[in-house]
Amino acid sequence: MAASILVLNSGSSSVKLAILDPVTGDRAVTGLAERIGTDETTVRIRRGSEELTSTPADGSHRGVIADLLGALTAEVAEVAGVGHRVVHGGRRFTSSVLLDDTVVKALDELTELAPLHLPANLAGIDAARAELPGHPQVAVFDTAFHRSLPPHAYRYAVPAGWYEDHAVRRYGFHGSSHRYVSARAAVLLERPLGSLRMVTVHLGNGCSATAVREGRSVDTTMGLTPLEGLVMGTRSGDVDAGLLGYIAGRLGLDLAAVLDQLNTRSGLLGLSGISNDMRSLEQAADAGSAAAALAIEVFCYRLAKAIGALAVALERLDAVVFTGGIGEHSATVRSKTLARLGLLGIGEDAAANADHGERTGGRISASGSVPVLVVPTDEELVIARDTWELVR
Repeated sequence: MAASILVLNSGSSSVKLAILDPVTGDRAVTGLAERIGTDETTVRIRRGSEELTSTPADGSHRGVIADLLGALTAEVAEVAGVGHRVVHGGRRFTSSVLLDDTVVKALDELTELAPLHLPANLAGIDAARAELPGHPQVAVFDTAFHRSLPPHAYRYAVPAGWYEDHAVRRYGFHGSSHRYVSARAAVLLERPLGSLRMVTVHLGNGCSATAVREGRSVDTTMGLTPLEGLVMGTRSGDVDAGLLGYIAGRLGLDLAAVLDQLNTRSGLLGLSGISNDMRSLEQAADAGSAAAALAIEVFCYRLAKAIGALAVALERLDAVVFTGGIGEHSATVRSKTLARLGLLGIGEDAAANADHGERTGGRISASGSVPVLVVPTDEELVIARDTWELVR
């Protein structure tokens, strides 16, 4: 029997924690700290049906992690290791690694590639190493699943020196999610993963789609950073690169300010002017908001285009898999997207889609269609399993 693993996902304004069995995925405890760095920082811990809420005296990453771990002394004492979600591994880290000072220094040097994510990941790592110095700790990279991208998929058509000297290439993200749901879809379809070619679609506040060919990522929508690709909650996704210079001149902004708006004020929020939350936009659209309706249409159209493009990398489409908060829970987004994919042999079972596939083994496609599945993701389980393999 495997020992339990502590998984930490340290973001810019939140920290998620879980202690789980890496074989079964059973959670002994989960924790969440929100609004980090503000006067409204809160910490919630759930054991079974019991939930405890507190306000830490120190609302920094170090403070909330200390608060979380301090409340879980008995459980933490039994864990075999600590697994950290790390968004970007650059060219150096193509698989999960044990953390030491050398690895942490190398990650710090990569922060330019993911300035919104890596500093928060590193803050969590530093805090956990300080609080649990006797526990082995592991970095599990969002980019690692995409290490199998071929050069024709990961290279940009830019001067070669940019790639050779500055690592400018497409890396891809959400790798743990795409890795988990592609393997789970194979189980649900009762087919070997090595025989399947599918497009997996992770839709949350961040969104990406990946072409998975026989269990390997061969193309994906995110690139050098998580800004490229699909329309997201606050991120623009693909735009004309010439836009940066144009809007900087028109608005008197520097490059950093333009990029900040593309990351934090664009996407669904920018299109609608209402919210970055798909649930709110669906409610607003139902109430007659043309801006909310347009944001949803753009989101679904761009997603359908991406699925069609990724099918090129597969040369055959055996399945489409939806996951993530929007992918798992928005029947509207799935329906509007699938309606544009009839040329790929895809048709929707409206009743199954409305039920999120709960009574049909995840399947929401019509009879005779290329299978379309809704598969809840479990990135924490992927991180726990990688951590267990390295520390066991």
